[in-house]
Amino acid sequence: MLDDLWKLLGELKSLEWIELSHSLTNESPFWEGIPEDAVELGINLVNYNYIEGMPLQIQSFKFPGQFGTHIDYPRHFIEGGRVSDDFHIKDTILPLVIIDVTDKVENNFDYELTTEDIANFEIKHGKIPENSFVAMRTGWGKRWPDKTLLKNEDYNGKEHYPGWTIETLKYLFEKRNVAGIGHETLDTDAPITSCAVGDLQAERYVLSQNKFQVELLANLEKVPLTGALIFIAAPRISEANGLPVRVWAIVPSKHKNTNKNH
Repeated sequence: MLDDLWKLLGELKSLEWIELSHSLTNESPFWEGIPEDAVELGINLVNYNYIEGMPLQIQSFKFPGQFGTHIDYPRHFIEGGRVSDDFHIKDTILPLVIIDVTDKVENNFDYELTTEDIANFEIKHGKIPENSFVAMRTGWGKRWPDKTLLKNEDYNGKEHYPGWTIETLKYLFEKRNVAGIGHETLDTDAPITSCAVGDLQAERYVLSQNKFQVELLANLEKVPLTGALIFIAAPRISEANGLPVRVWAIVPSKHKNTNKNH
């Protein structure tokens, strides 16, 4: 049995591993509603020679749960919703499906993913599998870490970036029973709609399904639309409603990615 596991590990390591999370620094952007002093990374708490010839350093890391590439658990928005403790480590290793609307976003920063986009995807690639993770690729990840570019405000201070519609999310969660969704943008909701309705309704819907989402994904353009696995790793902090995550994809080493701009 151990030999089989070690062989499997060797096979996995022979494949292509792609980083899907952004590197974090003390200058990384975060939501302006969070206090400015919420981030202090890599502060030396201990820095001296423990014994001669053996320098000892211990650092501290202070950050909000919703920082950088992060996972939102249901209780982030939903009272009584699930938190980090309620998800098994197997729950965040999933088949990865990517819906690419980069071309549409290039022509319309306010673009919202539609059920027609999903239907067109399934015609070409087959039915989205149950318990998969669906990510929306928009090209927005290339704007990190510039908060001005991520928010994309107009002259009136209104933000413009793509998002999901309630109709599309209902299709994915209620018809396809997906495990979670993700995107490269700051929020699930396109500001054009959230401002109009006065509600982050798309994000609230996702979390009301007792499922999770991942925001501010990176490098989706490097991953084929189907055939990859996604791994989402968070620190084991009890009762967390959101946490920064390390995310990566494993793809066949000789995959043929027909995505434009790959």
